[in-house]
Amino acid sequence: MDFLNALALITNYILLPGFTYGSQLALGALGVTLIYAVLRFSNFAHGELMSFGAMICILFTWLGQSYGISFGVLPTALIFLPIAIGFTAIYCFFIEKFVFAYYRRKKSDPIIFLIASIGVMFFTAGLIRFIIGPSDQNFNDGVRFIFNVREFKAFTGLDEGFGLKTSQAITILTTIILCSVLFVFLNKTRTGKSMRAFSDNEDLALLSGIDPNKVVLLTWVIAGGLATFAGVLYGLDKIYKPFIFLQMLLPIFSAAIVGGVGNPIGAVVGGYVIALSELFVTFAYRKVLAYLLPESMEPAGMMQFLSTDYKFAVSFIILVIVLIVRPTGIFRGKTI
Repeated sequence: MDFLNALALITNYILLPGFTYGSQLALGALGVTLIYAVLRFSNFAHGELMSFGAMICILFTWLGQSYGISFGVLPTALIFLPIAIGFTAIYCFFIEKFVFAYYRRKKSDPIIFLIASIGVMFFTAGLIRFIIGPSDQNFNDGVRFIFNVREFKAFTGLDEGFGLKTSQAITILTTIILCSVLFVFLNKTRTGKSMRAFSDNEDLALLSGIDPNKVVLLTWVIAGGLATFAGVLYGLDKIYKPFIFLQMLLPIFSAAIVGGVGNPIGAVVGGYVIALSELFVTFAYRKVLAYLLPESMEPAGMMQFLSTDYKFAVSFIILVIVLIVRPTGIFRGKTI
């Protein structure tokens, strides 16, 4: 029974939040990986694209709620997700046309694209703050829990329990579906194979009749869609904070690099590795050990490796370790 109580604690504070946060990082890292693999540069504006997509979804959610639109037990924001994806795709089209296309015509080095993406990042961040402001926004109006801790305790008879939030279930399920659809698209469809061919060898792809402009625009649309999903799901699970998405760049890029930058499977695995590592390292194990150890051996301290203040530092530590031990990441990078 004590073991089950300890397991319930770990599930409630590490596993469920870890898989939820890992799913959000995985979607973000997938977008970064796709841009890197196909367009061959690191897009530092991806975090703000996530914020932009979430902002559009929030604005339309507010508009819908003013007309009495709701989605029952599910968050109303899910109704307006397709609209947010459409606006984000249009925004990606504009930044491609008016920023990156210029450097692509000049055959600029990847570092130039990276610097340009930093400029896009700051512009997008300013635009978002101008439209929605710098304040936090809570827009999750769905049923918060599928089952809560009290219901779990009553059902199992345990002293400890865990609750499954609606947003957590939606996030994990959506990530599984999106990743599966993307992998099928890249490996089974003609357009997906064209993107892979363009990624492997641009000159050979051109000789094969592949339209580079179509590949570039489609890559931006998919990356924008993934960014919107990641931003909205993060906002539903926690709260929409305009400034938090800049901070998420480090764990997102860490996830992409740890998994093998340019490798979609690696991006997904890296997202879960980073998220679970952050929570495992910053969790206080005192109560868990109290259940597992004899009473005479119960720890007096918090039994915490690092304070939660260092949560984002864990991403950097893991990134450095992986780059030293296996520079290519868990999976071989630069391949879709």
